Amino acid sequence: MIVASQLTKRYGAVRAVTEVSFTVEHGEIVGLLGPNGAGKSTTMRMLACILAPTSGTAELAGYDILRHSFEVRRRLGYMPENISLYPEMTIRGFLDFVGKMKGLRRRARTARVAAVIEELDLGRLSARYIGTLSKGYRQRVGLAQALLHDPTVLILDEPTIGLDPEQAAEFRRLIRGMHGRRTVLLSTHILSEVRLTCDRVMIINQGRLLALDSPDNLTLALRDSAELVAQIAGPPETVVETLQALPGVRSVACHSPGGDGPSSYTVRAEPAAEVRPAIVATATARGWPVFELRSREMELEEIFHRVLHDQPPATEPP
Repeated sequence: MIVASQLTKRYGAVRAVTEVSFTVEHGEIVGLLGPNGAGKSTTMRMLACILAPTSGTAELAGYDILRHSFEVRRRLGYMPENISLYPEMTIRGFLDFVGKMKGLRRRARTARVAAVIEELDLGRLSARYIGTLSKGYRQRVGLAQALLHDPTVLILDEPTIGLDPEQAAEFRRLIRGMHGRRTVLLSTHILSEVRLTCDRVMIINQGRLLALDSPDNLTLALRDSAELVAQIAGPPETVVETLQALPGVRSVACHSPGGDGPSSYTVRAEPAAEVRPAIVATATARGWPVFELRSREMELEEIFHRVLHDQPPATEPP
C-alpha cells in the first residue's frame, strides 16, 4: 500500500507539489489525473525515491521513502513516461541485464525473466532487438522491467501514451489483471482509461490534491441534482407538463419528439428524491408505454473539469 503524508516539493520559490496526502490500499488501482504541470510526475518521482521531498514523507509497503529508500526500491516497480531502453539489445538480454542491476541471482533472474515474458506475451519476440519493436511492444518491455523483481507496488507514469487504441486496450487489460495482487498508481491524460482500469481517481492541479474517490462517489458529491433519461410514448407537451408536476422533479426536457413512437426526455430531480416509481406509475395510468428509464451517469470529463474549475470539498480525509 501507499501512504503519503503532506508531501511537498519546492524548486526555489516554485511549489511543484503542496502538502499532498492520500492512501492507496493493497491491491487497489488508482488513476492520477491532472493537466500538464499539475505535479503528477513529481509526486510519482518522490514516491519512487527519485526525488527527495522538501517536506512531508510517504510509506510504500510499510517502508518510509526517506529512512528506508532501499527497502522501498526492492518492493517498487517504476515505469517512467520516457523509459530508457537499449535498442541494440534483445528483449531477453535487456531483461536479464536489468535483473542483474536489481540484484537478482542467476536462478531467480532466469525464472523472473521467463515469468514476465510469459505474463506480457513477449515470448515469440524475446530474441528480437528492442530497436525493431513497435511502440506498443516497447511499452510492454518497459512494463516488464518494472515487474521483473515481482514488486508489491507499481507506479506507472503515462503507460499508454503514444499507443493506438488497440494497443492501449491491451495494455489496460494487462494492468487490470494485476488488481488485487499489486498496488498500482498510474497517471494518464486519457479520462476514459481511468474508468475502465481504476478503482478510484485522484485529481491534482497546481500541485494540490483536489479529489480522491471513485467516479461514482465523485458524481454524487459534485452533482446538484439527479438526472434520469426516459423514453416514453405519449404526447410530448403533456408528458413534460405531467412529469414536471411530480413531487421532487425540478425540470423535464424533451430532446427528440418521436412522433407516433417514444420521445426522449431528461428529468432532473432533487438529489435525494427517488422519482422513478412515480414516473412509471403516472405513465402507466395514462397509457404511455415506458421504453427506457435510467440514471444518467456523469462522464469522467465532467467530473474532471468541475473539480478543476469549481474545486469543491470532494477530497477524502487524509
